[in-house]
Amino acid sequence: MTNSARLQWVYAWLLLSPALVLLVTFTHYPAIKSIIASFYSTARGKRQSVYIGLDNYHTLVADPVFWKVLSNNFWYAVWTIPLSIALSLIMALWVNEKLRGLAFLRMAYFTPTVLPLIAVANIWLFFYTPGFGLIDQIRGLFDLPEQNWMGSPNTALYTMIAVAIWKEAGFFMIFYLAALQTIPPSLRDAAAIEGASKVYFFRRVVFPLLMPTTLFVSINAVINSFRLVDHIFVMTEGGPNNASSLLLFYIYETAFKYWDTAYAATLTTVLLMILTVLAIGQFFFLDKRVHYK
Repeated sequence: MTNSARLQWVYAWLLLSPALVLLVTFTHYPAIKSIIASFYSTARGKRQSVYIGLDNYHTLVADPVFWKVLSNNFWYAVWTIPLSIALSLIMALWVNEKLRGLAFLRMAYFTPTVLPLIAVANIWLFFYTPGFGLIDQIRGLFDLPEQNWMGSPNTALYTMIAVAIWKEAGFFMIFYLAALQTIPPSLRDAAAIEGASKVYFFRRVVFPLLMPTTLFVSINAVINSFRLVDHIFVMTEGGPNNASSLLLFYIYETAFKYWDTAYAATLTTVLLMILTVLAIGQFFFLDKRVHYK
């Protein structure tokens, strides 16, 4: 290796080192510590933690609350991921056209994204309040009865789903809008000359070109579907009867409410495994459909 090549190698690692230090310190190291902690008991007072093997995992398999929140998380992901992506794409296509008040429309779509999570939760608390909330006020115009949206096991989870879609769609829209603006106008002109309809042009030209963005957005949507805590903490606290509790909120409760850090580490390990499998699956499934040129 020449001196020039060696200097370039050192320079490259120096540029990467700040990001690597942060990544290892706040991502890889905590993940490894959580996996190791899942094989130990929780230290309490003067009693030190001891190695217990797979006992925490046996407890997890027999834990009905875990299976309940895992089922909630599954349905939460099933609804939020496709709906937020589809809505963000529709909004991006809409605001990519030449419209009056375009800047205001883009700002309105993106505003939910920049609002603090606690503020968003309080806004939707007002919407869902039985009798006095905005939704029940509108329902009252049609003589419909009051509904305790967050207090019913049948609707509590869907209240969280609606909030998540409302907040995430504007964030994903920005990526789609940026991708749409990189598509050469000449492609649309050529399609118009050939007599292609807008639907055909979108299906055969625009959507394939958006696949790298769709892959990026879908991975973020999957991660977001497993990291909701703030809205649940403020709006429902996981109730009623864990009907709106998700896996990360259950981890938070286990670690900081019940102080069972070892079992929380076990739950965290399972969450990491789920996210890893989903991320790998997305790459294998979508990468074949991604065109980078």
